[in-house]
Parts: sequence; structure tokens; C-alpha cells
Amino acid sequence: MPWRPRSKMEKIQTTLDSNLQSVDKAEELALREAEKLGFDEDEQHQIGMAVRECTVNAVVHGNRYNKNKKIHLEIERADSSLTVIIGDEGEGFDFNALPDPLSPENLLRQSGRGLLLARAFMDDFDLHARPGGGTEVRLVKNLPQS
Repeated sequence: MPWRPRSKMEKIQTTLDSNLQSVDKAEELALREAEKLGFDEDEQHQIGMAVRECTVNAVVHGNRYNKNKKIHLEIERADSSLTVIIGDEGEGFDFNALPDPLSPENLLRQSGRGLLLARAFMDDFDLHARPGGGTEVRLVKNLPQS
């Protein structure tokens, strides 16, 4: 078997405060890594929107702006994909109990579409309980095959 170079992977891990400035920081870090990987402008916009929506959920719904709780952000840039993991320290929730944002009674609501957008914009979306408490979302965007 011929020798192949190991895939190059870079990872950023940081802890952010439970405030809206952290939403900007998370989006900024994810977009910087997406640009390095070579995603085009539209894909970067989708990644930014997904990260922003999920980080807002972590701050507002997960940690409820509690200054004693943190947002855990991990961004992993591999050869052909970007993975973003956003976790909160909230009480968690039943993922199956989320109202359908597309049902007629929810169409005019001001909130409830963030996870729908994140799911639509990313290639892989996984929402689960975070080890140690809270909720964690894992977003993956793959580079298009050339």
C-alpha cells in the first residue's frame, strides 16, 4: 500500500460567556475556519447562519443568559469538512417535543425556526444531551466534490 500523508485537522476549543456577544464570536470563529477550508460565499453564509442560530439557542434557551453558565464551542477543520459543536449548561429539553415550525399554527411565531434553518443549511445535524448536563448540537458541512 502506497504511503499517504495523514489528513490535516485543526481544532479550536473555547468557552464563551452566556451573552449575545458570544454569538458574534462563535460565528466569527466558524466563518474564519470555513474560509480557510475554501467554502464559497454562499456556503459560508449558510454555516454562519447555522452557527449563529444554534449559539443563540444555547445562550437564550439553554443557559437563559445565566452569567455562571458557559457556552462550549469546538470547531474542527479537516481536509474536506468543517464540524462545529455548540454546547450549553442548561437543563436540557425533550428534542421530540419541539413544535413543528412549519405547521399552520406556528407559521407566524417569531421564534422556532433556528434549528430548522441549521438542519437545512448543514450536511449533518445532531442534537443531543450534553455529557454533564445541557444540550449539544453538532453541525457538519462538507466541501462540495470537485
